[in-house]
Amino acid sequence: MAREHMKSWKVGDVTVTRIVEVWDFRDNINMTVVDATPEEVIAMEWLHPHYATPEGEQRMNFQGFVVQTPTKNIVVDSCIGAGRDRQFDVFCNLPEGFLEDLESLGITRHDIDIVMCTHLHFDHVGWNTYKDPETGEFKPTFPNARYLFGKTEYDAWQIIRHDGIHHPGHMIECVDPIVEAGMADFIEPDHRICEELTCEPSHGHTPGHVHVCIESKGERAVITGDLMHHPIQCAIPHRTATFDMDKDAGRASRLRFVEKYTDSGVLIIGAHFADPTAGHFRLHGEDDRRFEGLGL
Repeated sequence: MAREHMKSWKVGDVTVTRIVEVWDFRDNINMTVVDATPEEVIAMEWLHPHYATPEGEQRMNFQGFVVQTPTKNIVVDSCIGAGRDRQFDVFCNLPEGFLEDLESLGITRHDIDIVMCTHLHFDHVGWNTYKDPETGEFKPTFPNARYLFGKTEYDAWQIIRHDGIHHPGHMIECVDPIVEAGMADFIEPDHRICEELTCEPSHGHTPGHVHVCIESKGERAVITGDLMHHPIQCAIPHRTATFDMDKDAGRASRLRFVEKYTDSGVLIIGAHFADPTAGHFRLHGEDDRRFEGLGL
């Protein structure tokens, strides 16, 4: 993805930078919220033009994040990966730009200390590995990193991958090689990643899903993972999300998250939010909650 789509935010002494692999993806809103309609999207004027089209389609990105602290270089969710064969054409055979974008920050793949996966869907683990052009084998992209997988999440996927519903290709290519290399740590949902970063549980989208909290110099931010995919979900967190594996638990996690962070001053960085990707949940009256992107 072209480097002009990279963007960074400061949280105290921490810098968070997005690296986008699929920019401005558009689809029907019920891709995200089961029973949502274009008319609902059109009626929410605050979604336009950044997060919705005039026809009521959602706009979103597929992206990963690089978090630089004073002592650690961390990848949070490594996106889709280049040259992969995935279930939908838009995710297949993507270009190699992720590592070039990383290097534009003055960081090589050898400088990454930690890779943190909020969950193990294909679009959050892709660059965990790369395909060796000589052998065709998938090898760890970040050779000096520890890869953090939720223990509950990983254990659940050992069953999910064989359920006949979920394609196991991304586990075979992007997770198994890490475990086989002895580079994986299996963590609890409240794990402290480093001094400035901690996990917070948000089970539902997947079993064991977490989001990542950042705190430095009195400033705070949260990277959502797939707790929510689109800003509309801060307005209707109680509505069923299409891709939540446990829909009741996902709804409960979203409700807790939105209530906790509305008017909190905490910067919300949406894993799939289009530009502006970062902003705040604000209450505009009793039943009118909105995501206000930075710079709007």
